[in-house]
Amino acid sequence: MLKQGLLFLFFGISLFAQAQQQTDEEQVQQLIQGSFDVLFSGFEADRVGEFYTEDFILLEDGEVWDMPKILDYFVKARQNTNPTTRVNRFEFIKTSISGNRAWIAYHNFATISRGAEVVREVEWLESATAVKTAEGWRLDMLHSTRQESK
Repeated sequence: MLKQGLLFLFFGISLFAQAQQQTDEEQVQQLIQGSFDVLFSGFEADRVGEFYTEDFILLEDGEVWDMPKILDYFVKARQNTNPTTRVNRFEFIKTSISGNRAWIAYHNFATISRGAEVVREVEWLESATAVKTAEGWRLDMLHSTRQESK
């Protein structure tokens, strides 16, 4: 009886732990959210490696942003003496995982404020690719197209 009880307890704990782990799809979606919250809202350039591969590129409205350009953007943003606050929200359209590769499409909404005043609201249609590394999922490409306000 004791053996069955221990087996049941172990099996129950194992199922609970599995349920608590995020799926790859959830991890990739969280990677998108985190990268914008930490990098494009907080400008924490020293944390780029948590979200991007070394060869990451951003295709932003017809421009290619490589890592030096992205890091320069973060440095300049942190030097702004009258900064704004950016709050990000996402609507995920599709997330596709194939082995250690992921592709994701989503709407990106940003509310830019200074103090209590909303300065502007911006929307993009974006897609990204990610690779699963020993440290977890990392984005290697992001493509961003600005959407007209509705």
